[in-house]
Amino acid sequence: MGRKNATSSAKSKEKRMQRKEEQQRISQAMSIIALANQLEDPLADFPVFQNFNKNGISCHLFVKRSSKLSETEKGWIFNLTKKNMQLKYEQCSWGWNDKKKMEELYDERAWFLLAANCIDQSYLAFSHFRFDIDMGIEVLYCYELQLETHVQRKGLGKFMMQVLELMAFKNNMKKVVLTVLKNNPNSKFFKAIGYELDESCPIDDEEETYPYEILSKLNKRLASALPAVNVRNPNHIYDNNQGHSHSNGHCCPGHLH
Repeated sequence: MGRKNATSSAKSKEKRMQRKEEQQRISQAMSIIALANQLEDPLADFPVFQNFNKNGISCHLFVKRSSKLSETEKGWIFNLTKKNMQLKYEQCSWGWNDKKKMEELYDERAWFLLAANCIDQSYLAFSHFRFDIDMGIEVLYCYELQLETHVQRKGLGKFMMQVLELMAFKNNMKKVVLTVLKNNPNSKFFKAIGYELDESCPIDDEEETYPYEILSKLNKRLASALPAVNVRNPNHIYDNNQGHSHSNGHCCPGHLH
């Protein structure tokens, strides 16, 4: 009996230590996220990456918080997203909802990387991203990458993803994460630039198939610090308020078009 009690006590102590370590790790991650979200301009450290001149495109890149967007900018962002993505949403189980998409785009935590034509200042492309916690890990989550039709497949999308990676890794994010619809023919783009299936990506089985994939690229400098997390369960919902649910698909849809 005494041995059993001692074993039980040791296990309880180990669990308490694990919980304490987890809480400390989450607290540290939230501090890193808070610092990133306090930045005035996360692109300021990369002046070379504030301009793109290639394949007939000459544009300037800059970053804005959602709260700083003009009504004209908000209208263009929503309309481009709807033009590029509505049919793809409607062709899968997600469906399209104007109100939900607007709420997601203009959430107070949202940042926008915008590309504007150097000649007439018309907008050419944008990325909606956030510094956030995903499955307990500090990440830059790319919600959207949307390009006007006439600038697609000319290197701008790849360049903008590089910019997101620079901002993420400079600010100690452990990953860049995104969600892509399987019915989007452009989804292969991300894999071509080094994104791989994230461990949180649900796996199709006989009971359910998923219309999306979750992809990520590690910050190699911090890769060794990643915790071992078993999140292959597609119904897993991280219980931190800043966590993402990957079970319904609507919480974190990042797309290229």
